[in-house]
Amino acid sequence: MADQQHEDTTRDDTPRADTAHDDTAHDGTARAGTDGAGTDGAGTADDREKTPIRDLLVSAAFDLFTERGYDSTTIDDIVRRAGVGRRSFFRYFPTKEEVVFPDHEGALADMVAYLADGARDPDPVARACGAARLVMRMYAENAEFSVRRYALTRKVPALKTHETSVVRRYERALADYLRGRFATQPDGDVRAYTVAASVVAAHNYGLRAWLRSGARGDAAAGIDRALDLVHRTWGDTGETLVVITRSSTPMWQIVQQLEGRRDEGAPRGN
Repeated sequence: MADQQHEDTTRDDTPRADTAHDDTAHDGTARAGTDGAGTDGAGTADDREKTPIRDLLVSAAFDLFTERGYDSTTIDDIVRRAGVGRRSFFRYFPTKEEVVFPDHEGALADMVAYLADGARDPDPVARACGAARLVMRMYAENAEFSVRRYALTRKVPALKTHETSVVRRYERALADYLRGRFATQPDGDVRAYTVAASVVAAHNYGLRAWLRSGARGDAAAGIDRALDLVHRTWGDTGETLVVITRSSTPMWQIVQQLEGRRDEGAPRGN
């Protein structure tokens, strides 16, 4: 609806009769009784005192999305259920879509930091796969929430679009890291983007299979199998052999030495 779209995507910090006060405690938790709300399924005043506002908003939003549907739930509905003021919502989430993905900003920051720490990792493809596993653990740590979000995202086109934009940010972070690592290779750019896309596709394949199962079993198992395939395909798993010769040595002798060293390292039959 046009009026709902305007309401849900526009920051409105104009004080209102029920939101002019500051409903956020210094420790980031909700103060009991704000907005005169909280009796609409949000729990007791003591519960709200102990729960961070961000978590209250996410919980209230998902309860309402389940009860009424995503499109029929407004931001005013969410803050009323959470027992906080409207300004608090926009302090944590710029749009209604963002409340469905509250953990991705932190996961992306963790991924970027992990990749930065691996600037000298001898196996950049393995590092990229490890970064994807960080995101997987974020989903696995709150399996019930992840399953609810997956079900909701499949039903709501706007959320599917938003999720796609989030996935692209992960892929871009991986590609930026790999471009730096492959900078000396003739196909460095295309290799970086191809590997990044492969890592994301492998992660999403395993993750969605786990979510479709209702989060049964080990989330890491399917994702690891898919990422291992990426690593076997793109990782540098070969050994480097160095032979020192005189510059005047004929090439055929160099090749002969290399073949001899290779045969020495080959496994022998019984």
